[in-house]
Amino acid sequence: MVAKHVNTLRTEDKIFAVSREAGSAVLQFGKEKVVNATVGAILDEDEKLAVLPTVIKTLRNLPDTEFAAYAPIPGTPDYLESAIQSTFRENRPEGYIKASATPGGSGAIRHTIWNYSDIGDTILTSDWFWGPYKTLAEENLRKLSAFSLFDDEKSFNLHSFEVKVSELLERQDSLVILLNSPAQNPTGYTLSDDEWGQVIETVKGAASDGSKRITLLCDIAYIDYAGRASDTRSFMSHFSGLPSNLLVIVAFSTSKSLTMYGLRTGAAVCVSSNKDVVQEFSDVFETSNRGTWSNGTRCGMKLLSEIMNNKELLLRVDEEREEFRQLLEKRAEIFIEEARGSHLDICPYKSGFFITIPAIQPEESCKLLKKENIFAVPISRGIRFAICSVPLYKMKGIAEKIKGAIS
Repeated sequence: MVAKHVNTLRTEDKIFAVSREAGSAVLQFGKEKVVNATVGAILDEDEKLAVLPTVIKTLRNLPDTEFAAYAPIPGTPDYLESAIQSTFRENRPEGYIKASATPGGSGAIRHTIWNYSDIGDTILTSDWFWGPYKTLAEENLRKLSAFSLFDDEKSFNLHSFEVKVSELLERQDSLVILLNSPAQNPTGYTLSDDEWGQVIETVKGAASDGSKRITLLCDIAYIDYAGRASDTRSFMSHFSGLPSNLLVIVAFSTSKSLTMYGLRTGAAVCVSSNKDVVQEFSDVFETSNRGTWSNGTRCGMKLLSEIMNNKELLLRVDEEREEFRQLLEKRAEIFIEEARGSHLDICPYKSGFFITIPAIQPEESCKLLKKENIFAVPISRGIRFAICSVPLYKMKGIAEKIKGAIS
């Protein structure tokens, strides 16, 4: 019955599938004997969903009408300005900037692919990437290609990036590039300021051919767990003064930053040196909003606005989130130290929710881990281990067991 362009192959989401298996194991063996490293959200040391207290209190104090009323299709004006402030903090680049509300960062990615690439085009990302990037590309009748994220020194592979950009622009006039940094999912890698500078110089060079249109989407879903706000956003200064045929769109989300995963409140934040390009962005995203999900969650928009416009609230949220960030750091330290002692090779981790272990047969390795009640997510070239969901006392000994499973 479905149309010819529809992919009818049912592909169950691996993350949720393995998470269900972990839940079954908990029922059978007890929570204390199961390691569930599948959940892409912060769990506290009791393995309960961690929620920022000030955020949930602020949300509950909103008027009933903020929960019940429609939001404007592009988003409420206060929210759009708050999303811009939250995205850049003290590192707002020079240029024209507008935002459009989307359901989480995923909506920003979807609209960017649809509006800034042509049907049949290939979208570029790194070879370690969040799996739904591929789904988002293919659902919108595009393909996904990848450059090698790491070189032999486990630094950003600029050469591979340059080659891929050049290769794709030889056969298509528009190019959308998806880069997830800082605290990348799934590796935890963060591009340095110098590496961002190299990325920008590469795409500026490619844009010197005025007939080409390049859109660089920066996915910052995990930015607030990568360090101090001023440090984690310093690279955004590179977004200033770009040619008019090189557009930067930042995928902003409150899911992780405010621990409000289910509110589906995000935004696309556009930066350009050209006022008309930014207005065009605003227009096409509003049309795409209307043509897909119509409008977003008003209470989520009001929540961010309340926090960003109240210095005392914002300070408390930042302080509470810093406690969660430090907890992630402690969990990562245990894993990385034991990985070093076990000679377990891992992708270069800087910060964030996940550590990834390269593996030749990730599916088979994860099956072996399940026999020890360790549940992690097999991805195309390795195993994604969610340190965000594993308490400190369960982290010990995990690296050695993973080493045994992949050997």
